[in-house]
Amino acid sequence: MYAIQYGDDIIIIDCGNKFPDESLLGIDLIIPDLSYLEENKEKVKALLVTHGHEDHIGGIPYFLKKLNVPVYATRFTLGLIELKLREHKLLRETELNEINSETMLTIGKVNISFFRVNHSIPDCIGILFNTPEGNVVHTGDFKFDFTPVNNQYADIHKLAEIGRQGVLLLLSESTNAERPGLSPSERIVGEHVIEAFLKAEGKIIVTTFASNVNRLQQVVEATIRTNRKLVLLGRSMVNVVDVAIERGYLDVPEGMIIEQNEINDYPPEKVTILCTGSQGEPMAALARLSTGNFRGVDIHRGDTVIFAAGPIPGNERNVTRIIDNLYSIGAKVIYGTGSTTGMHVSGHGYQEDLKLMLTLIQPQYFVPIHGELRMLHHHRLLAESVGVEEGHSFILENGDVVDIKNGEARQTRKIPAGNTYVDGVGVGDVGEIVLRDRKQLSEDGMLVVVLTMSKSERKLISNPDTITRGFVFVKDSEQLLRDVNRLIKQTVNDIKTSERSQWGVIKQDVKKTVGQFLYEKTKRKPMILPIIIEV
Repeated sequence: MYAIQYGDDIIIIDCGNKFPDESLLGIDLIIPDLSYLEENKEKVKALLVTHGHEDHIGGIPYFLKKLNVPVYATRFTLGLIELKLREHKLLRETELNEINSETMLTIGKVNISFFRVNHSIPDCIGILFNTPEGNVVHTGDFKFDFTPVNNQYADIHKLAEIGRQGVLLLLSESTNAERPGLSPSERIVGEHVIEAFLKAEGKIIVTTFASNVNRLQQVVEATIRTNRKLVLLGRSMVNVVDVAIERGYLDVPEGMIIEQNEINDYPPEKVTILCTGSQGEPMAALARLSTGNFRGVDIHRGDTVIFAAGPIPGNERNVTRIIDNLYSIGAKVIYGTGSTTGMHVSGHGYQEDLKLMLTLIQPQYFVPIHGELRMLHHHRLLAESVGVEEGHSFILENGDVVDIKNGEARQTRKIPAGNTYVDGVGVGDVGEIVLRDRKQLSEDGMLVVVLTMSKSERKLISNPDTITRGFVFVKDSEQLLRDVNRLIKQTVNDIKTSERSQWGVIKQDVKKTVGQFLYEKTKRKPMILPIIIEV
């Protein structure tokens, strides 16, 4: 999420989500912290969306629940946003506005126009903000594909004209700033897909990002070429294909798509399965297929599985596990990115793409965005290599603000910013303390200590009872637990009579004493939960 503010008008660009890593136990989604925007609610005028990937639209329902402002997006992107809003029951109360690369908007004193860029999803745009201070450009995610599969060519002439008009500040994506050269065209993937289809003998299972409609179209064309039927597996795949067909972005012959329960009505060599799970998600269709846990659909020896997507950094282990499972079944697996198999090209520009954008725009100031810190640094160096003055680039962290006044940009202040965790239906109710407890439980388990005490005499009236989960196996640790019970009894009896009226003191002493004892004996630190029952 990025924000442009002029005077009392704040315009938001994109509102996505991140997916948690293994350290964020139980967390479903990570969305932006909206506290600053909520405090300035009356100033937030609009949400502009550059394209429909999850890291740009995934947080929109949560945003709109707090700030119900008009949303502006292209036709295909709106279709994906509508799916989310319908799921969150927000569709009727949200103002959705369709835009394209020719749209002109005015918000306060800011005039806004758009330009088309190439990416791995249809209808991607960049944004030009014409302010009284000067022009600000946000590229969105982009590459330069001179032979796009969907014939949506980048507005290179418009970009050059924007550059000639003068650009005060450019915000440009940095995902592939470390990779030399020019990003390959999506069109080469189609050639390799058809080649693999012609060689395949059994069923063909293709997994890719559901949002990569150009890739889906190439799979459809290969399916037509080999006279197969097409099956869709995975909720997001079904939803995106429905939107893409309905809005005219995906051309599928009538009768080609069949239901999963019809697969066995056709010989294996007449079936293509298009499914989710290219990133190794454990509950996605491909992971379940690889372990034989997808009801009614099986992968057999001789079937071909094509990974038409590269693993996002951090997902390699999960993807590798699925590939191993597929090999153990006897399937033929085609995986790997770039020239290895030709089954995937990135939707993000390489260094030459980024330099071309910088050369066209010729910004006075530059902010590399959308990438890890090392990528931002590489992009800054690229900018300086093509003419951006040293010291005129800003590498920002969450909450950093670049102020521009009288044509001069400075980064001297921050606003509150960070992450909000979504867990089930809870938004923001799980913080660092809860996550710390979950981590402790996951590593060393827990020990519940039940103390039955006399309400009048403040004494134990029976031996302590200990219940363990995830710490030790009771039958193998009976002596240890007997020692723990003995220690608890001694600890409670040693507490001064005057302090026994304070249940908190008893609980704290028990936790401390038992914790130290267990660490000495086991080198583990289970969560200890004392419970006092008054009788």
